Amino acid sequence: MNNSELRDIWAAKYANVDRTLARMKEVKAAATAFNTNVDAVLKISGKKLQELIEKTGLNWDSLNNIEESKLLQAADVIKGVFKCFSRGIAEEWLTEDKAVYDWMVDNIGYDRLQMGGQGGIVANALAAAGVSKVYAHTNSLPKLQAEQFLKLDNLVSFDENGVEKPACRINRGQDIPLIHWILEFDKGDELTVDGHKVVCPKSNRFIATYDPLNLNLVKDDAFVRFSETHPIDFIVLSGFHALTANKGSCALIEDVLPLIKSWKRVNPQGIVHLEVASTQDVAVRKAIVSQIAPLVDSIGLNERETIDVLRVIGEEKFAAECEENTDSAHMLEAVFRIKEKVGCPRVQLHMFGLYMTLQDKGFRIKPQENLRGMCLAAVAAAGKASLGRVEKPEDFVVRKDTPVNDEALNVLKKAAAYAGNEKLEEDGIADFRGYDLIAVPTILVPKPVTLVGMGDTISSISLVASR
Repeated sequence: MNNSELRDIWAAKYANVDRTLARMKEVKAAATAFNTNVDAVLKISGKKLQELIEKTGLNWDSLNNIEESKLLQAADVIKGVFKCFSRGIAEEWLTEDKAVYDWMVDNIGYDRLQMGGQGGIVANALAAAGVSKVYAHTNSLPKLQAEQFLKLDNLVSFDENGVEKPACRINRGQDIPLIHWILEFDKGDELTVDGHKVVCPKSNRFIATYDPLNLNLVKDDAFVRFSETHPIDFIVLSGFHALTANKGSCALIEDVLPLIKSWKRVNPQGIVHLEVASTQDVAVRKAIVSQIAPLVDSIGLNERETIDVLRVIGEEKFAAECEENTDSAHMLEAVFRIKEKVGCPRVQLHMFGLYMTLQDKGFRIKPQENLRGMCLAAVAAAGKASLGRVEKPEDFVVRKDTPVNDEALNVLKKAAAYAGNEKLEEDGIADFRGYDLIAVPTILVPKPVTLVGMGDTISSISLVASR
């Protein structure tokens, strides 16, 4: 089938997103845990990055000499940005050194402050989409953090006395703000280092994190007590990527397992979703994949995270292949291998131009329901990319009439060809090696205003809108 015909078919599917959005209010309760922080966002140009490289005294060889994906000194911030800029990829590197944090304060700056952390971003998105009540875990909630929550009565957290209140109105005065730097860059921007011209191949971002509470998985006792005693329909779990093994983080992960089990006991029909995120510490990544992922109902990944997971499940050779060719055929095979080895009932990948979900036959969310949720997520992501926000219902569907372009359709076609089922191109649903495969071509925004929290928004809206 040609792309013109496919565009009409997918336009008809996207035309239903209003109804899908309206049904979000039928979800009684959702919760997000554990990481919420304040993001300091800066659009960094190639020119600015080049100036920082020169100011820091780095040359071509030192920029490309990366021994660890960590911020051990100020120069590592520049190395991380340069790596992501030059490859068009997204990564998050962590520091436990306040001197590095102070250097960023003095030398990086920011354009604006906004909600950060998967937990906070997802809480805002789900509340704005109309979920009846959204409970946001916050291990730090001073006024600066509270100001990043949407001013919505259905978005709540707990004050210093453990009392439930709208999150935007809480000020736990003894808490400290947790600030992360989000350094975004644009496709086609360029810089030159030692005669080497570098052109950014894809718009993306680098995150530099200093966060003593989330780095130690500090939990809010009031949230824990509430979630262990009240049934919650959906819990979106994240924040483990910030841990490091040398801080005893694998033990911290083990401490969370009984809590997840208690959520499932309180509401056996509830769904716990894990957003994997970019986890640089290999030991922590192994613990997440081996201990948390098999226990939850659903996991979400992007291309980079998919490759990282392959490396800790005995698929190092195939991970290297995917590194060389990150197309939808390789990513479909990667999702299948992760699904087989990890054993989670539902695995969703969000990649450039395409979302794919692979789930068990008979999973409580039917393929057609998944398809509707993924279509809404695609429109929501396009709205966020073009507006820089999704804060009210109309923001979620502002791009619903934007056609799916040839680039996205071609990505879908490649996945369909690999699956051996051409009908996937027009139906978006097919059998793949005994699992249900759902695939949706996305709406691409040429010059996104922001990419921060895009994957988190996609995963959570896809899932919650499916019910």
